[in-house]
Amino acid sequence: MRPPRFWSAAPDHPAARLLAPLGSAYGALTAARMDRAGARAPCPVLCLGNFTLGGAGKTPTALALAALLRDLGAEPAFLSRGYGGRLAGPVRVDPARHRARDVGDEPLLLARHAPTLVARDRVAGALACAAAGARVIVMDDGLQNPSLIKDLALAVVDAASGNGNGRPFPAGPLRAPLPRQWPHVAGVVLVGEGRAGEAVAAEARVRGLPVHRARLVPEAGASPGRRVLAFAGIGRPEKFFDTLRATGAEIVATRAFPDHHPYTARDLAALAAEAARRGAGLVTTEKDAVRLPAGHEVPTLPVRLIFADAAAIRAQVAPLCRG
Repeated sequence: MRPPRFWSAAPDHPAARLLAPLGSAYGALTAARMDRAGARAPCPVLCLGNFTLGGAGKTPTALALAALLRDLGAEPAFLSRGYGGRLAGPVRVDPARHRARDVGDEPLLLARHAPTLVARDRVAGALACAAAGARVIVMDDGLQNPSLIKDLALAVVDAASGNGNGRPFPAGPLRAPLPRQWPHVAGVVLVGEGRAGEAVAAEARVRGLPVHRARLVPEAGASPGRRVLAFAGIGRPEKFFDTLRATGAEIVATRAFPDHHPYTARDLAALAAEAARRGAGLVTTEKDAVRLPAGHEVPTLPVRLIFADAAAIRAQVAPLCRG
């Protein structure tokens, strides 16, 4: 889905007020679920999640933290629900055999870097991760899922959008009221810059929680070409377009699709035709590329996440490697 504009408007926007009763009910149910007791995994669990619906940069954050864990001597494995995939799991993701329709798009990217298990039953998935040799489980998008005890939970926040209007879905982007979510996290990863993110950082500091500032940068040597039509079906497509502009590319047009959009051959034909009319090439994200129809390839702009204070995040994560 595309986030409606009123989610980033004032909390007293008419649409937000109209949907507030539904938001209160949804938020209360989610908060109550978060408070349930979970099971202990066979190895430490590092959970990366969002306070809100929509993308904030969890996948590049997960990859950066997995690399950090490996540097600390702990072999990581990723555990994902496999949003958008048909397989319930537990199943180990094989990029050579699985498609996005099988396991979801994020797991296909994660599996290029470490063993990745898709499981709607997180407890069964944790056991499968341990069987695959994991010493630390990096759980993607499991903050609101109570089935596993999290040894360390970090909320990934997009600084440009923050927590939107501060209301629970559907009145706003929050998955549960923020005061009910804060007790479940031990820190914040703030990606990018923006006033909305600074408000979240200020509240985290009041609560005595560390704020790990980070930014997305293109991979070394990544070059999408000088004149491009950029398209993306991710939670925050504007973030990709901004990163692309920072490379010096001339963006002749942008096309935003709903998050996790399953591209068709017709979509690609229309994009290619428009790009040709404008004398440009196509470019998209790595996450979008794994959802393209078979036989269609489009250049991507690979990005990685860099922490401003690597020592601080290392210090918070290191105890997991002794678990």
